[in-house]
Amino acid sequence: MKHSPAYRLATTILHGFDEYRARFKAITLDARRRFREAAWRDAQQASAERINLYQQKIDVTLGRLKRTFDPEVVAHCESWREARGYYAELISHRLDYELAETFFNSLFCSIFHHRHIRNEWMFVYSSREDAAHRSGIELCRRQTVNGDWQGALRWALLEASLDNRFADIDSDTQLGASFLEQQLPATIVHADDTQIELLNSVFYRNKGAYLVGRIRGGGEQVPLVLPVLHGEGFGDKADADPCLHLDTVLIETDEVSIIFSFTRAYFQVDVPVPGEFVAYLQQLMPHKPEGELYAAIGFFKHGKTEFFRALNRQVAKREDQFVIAPGVRGMVMAVFVLPSFRTVFKIIKDKFDPSKEVTHEGVREKYRLVKRHDRVGRMADTQEFSNFTVRQDHFSPECLAHLLDVAPSTVLLRGDKVIIKHCYTERMMTPLNLYLEQCSDKEQVMVLKDYGNAIKQMAAANIFPGDMLLKNFGVTRHGRVIFYDYDEVCYLTECRFRHIPTNYGNDFQGGGGESLSIGANDIFPEEFGPFMFANPALRRLFMQQHPELFDPDYWLALQQAIVDGRVIDVYPYRNKQRFAGSIGQLVY
Repeated sequence: MKHSPAYRLATTILHGFDEYRARFKAITLDARRRFREAAWRDAQQASAERINLYQQKIDVTLGRLKRTFDPEVVAHCESWREARGYYAELISHRLDYELAETFFNSLFCSIFHHRHIRNEWMFVYSSREDAAHRSGIELCRRQTVNGDWQGALRWALLEASLDNRFADIDSDTQLGASFLEQQLPATIVHADDTQIELLNSVFYRNKGAYLVGRIRGGGEQVPLVLPVLHGEGFGDKADADPCLHLDTVLIETDEVSIIFSFTRAYFQVDVPVPGEFVAYLQQLMPHKPEGELYAAIGFFKHGKTEFFRALNRQVAKREDQFVIAPGVRGMVMAVFVLPSFRTVFKIIKDKFDPSKEVTHEGVREKYRLVKRHDRVGRMADTQEFSNFTVRQDHFSPECLAHLLDVAPSTVLLRGDKVIIKHCYTERMMTPLNLYLEQCSDKEQVMVLKDYGNAIKQMAAANIFPGDMLLKNFGVTRHGRVIFYDYDEVCYLTECRFRHIPTNYGNDFQGGGGESLSIGANDIFPEEFGPFMFANPALRRLFMQQHPELFDPDYWLALQQAIVDGRVIDVYPYRNKQRFAGSIGQLVY
């Protein structure tokens, strides 16, 4: 039987998607082996490979379409209208249908350069939005507590798909049980029907394995996350004991939300039914956007799809307009916001301030670097959009005039439409400089401490922010400090940290008129203070909290640790929450 070109177009795209999914699953499932063997460098490489995989498979499939089909078929919208119908039928019974739709959309946008965004030609809206059905696959395992919290935790840990033995399961479960009995509501602790429920799949990221679920009882529920780690130092020493331990127990919604933060690397986790898996996670974190949860478990492209759909719904409400973002205007990026959507939109300016020695392509490469890198909870994830189109009356006049002035090659006005050729989106945060102007003295102390911790944790992950000004950092609703301005970011190992010679003054000018030779990558930490803080009181407070940041030897030691191959621990919860504690490690 001879099929139409549109049908073959649909099957070719689905074949490309199947190739992507097969490799994605292979990388993800190997996380269990990497954790078992403490292969931390392999884990970093696998994370980057999986991020790059999507575009690689899009490019391969795009090449296949261009080789297989007549150009008039591929470049004709009517072909895609017919192909969309066939494709919707082909994926109608798949458990990952929404990911397949996004793959189709990516091919369409690649062919038409992100133009002609219409639901009749691609999946602007899901093909099963009104016809979703349950798969019947059981995602969770459950255990009734019956007053024995230690026994329930023993079940939780030993029945998980972890291959290494626990060093001291009795101590771990005793500590965990004591914590739960003290911290859980009495209605849950003493209810006859209380049970622990955990997703069957283990969440792997960096050096941790996370068991995720909830505790239910007495008509109430709380989320539950059990982080499991290897013994301290394992993976750095060949003779270390490969035993596991329960590092802490997390039961607060905000704590769990931080684990799944948009500032962290994507989890490696087996997801049998993506839509149902995300729906379960939303029950644990009801304020977390659906798109962020898809991204958190590795489906960042579909996360972008869900973000776009949510943005369209919000814009249609007409509650507010796009306005210029609060804070100091950037020297490289123009930033605007839709306040009700808690998102910032960033556009690269046509011309940069003279002090910025970067190019448009250089800035885009910096954003790609951060996308691929472990963000250690301190760098915001971004989504990249092309030919983003919005009606003119959705912009405030001042905002639109500013964008047309600073980025006329990127922002175009056609009739009543504003077309933005290229932009990035990030979660909205309060700029750190504005936060410090408005917060209490106590909050000031806490946020400055976290500002220093953010710099240290990025450095531990081989990232140097370059421009460490307060305006380039933001504060989340959890009070955490996050870096979000990437135009000068680089690998820490690329920097040359130097002491200021004792025979030079603060202006680097010797008494005899001789000047100090400074290279492009030379950095003098002793000079950080005045650049970071115009306010002397804030500067003194920060230097008291983090004196090592102003010592070149601190940075040189970090560089050496990275060169030596150490993967430094950065945990997504506070050190004081850890059962065993940790000496000399970087923690949230």
